[in-house]
Amino acid sequence: MSEVLSGKIREKTGKVATKEVRRNGEIPAVLYGLKDNLSFSVCPDNLKDILTAKGQNALIDLNLGGKKKHKVILKEFQSHPLKERWVHVDFLEVDVTKVVKVSVDVNLVGKSAGEKMGGLVNQVLKSLQVECLPVDIPQSVDLDVTAVELGQVLHVSDFSLLDKVKILNQPNEAVVSVYMPKVEEEKVADEEELAEGEMAVMGDTPTAEEDLDKKEDLDKKEDSTKKEG
Repeated sequence: MSEVLSGKIREKTGKVATKEVRRNGEIPAVLYGLKDNLSFSVCPDNLKDILTAKGQNALIDLNLGGKKKHKVILKEFQSHPLKERWVHVDFLEVDVTKVVKVSVDVNLVGKSAGEKMGGLVNQVLKSLQVECLPVDIPQSVDLDVTAVELGQVLHVSDFSLLDKVKILNQPNEAVVSVYMPKVEEEKVADEEELAEGEMAVMGDTPTAEEDLDKKEDLDKKEDSTKKEG
């Protein structure tokens, strides 16, 4: 089911016109993708409610005041450099009978076995490129990492999605890994090196029996020297 977003056609465009739109508390927007290329404005609260409920790939019914509603998805947005708000949005009009290519967020589920042992999780791939019908676009894709051990890597091929959603990334592309922090690795290496050093020192230290044998050899040499003298 599509969410409804209301907008107002903008008769004027350009910097002055878009600034006026923002001063009125709305976001300048454009629509493209099929036959229509339109400039309009939308209420930020209306758009935020839809995206919060359905995700940034939500299929939206855009109502611009006419009889026709445009089936759209959010394509791009521009954020304010200092404030937490959008200053411009682009919408792509779609044909619901044809597949579209979109980017979907990757959500890691669970705490990995390696993390429980002190490892750190490195999420290499934050989003997945998929192809499907507009009504089948997932809000996000989940990847269970609970069984991932230290040094193990999960790849795109480890995702399990519905047949109607096709993954476009390469199957061997890394998604997440679990590794031991470098400080911990160095600490373990230092401990092993210290242990090996202690073993080497112990191996070089003469035993009491060896000391006695050396003393007897010296005594024999001294006796031999006295007899010759």
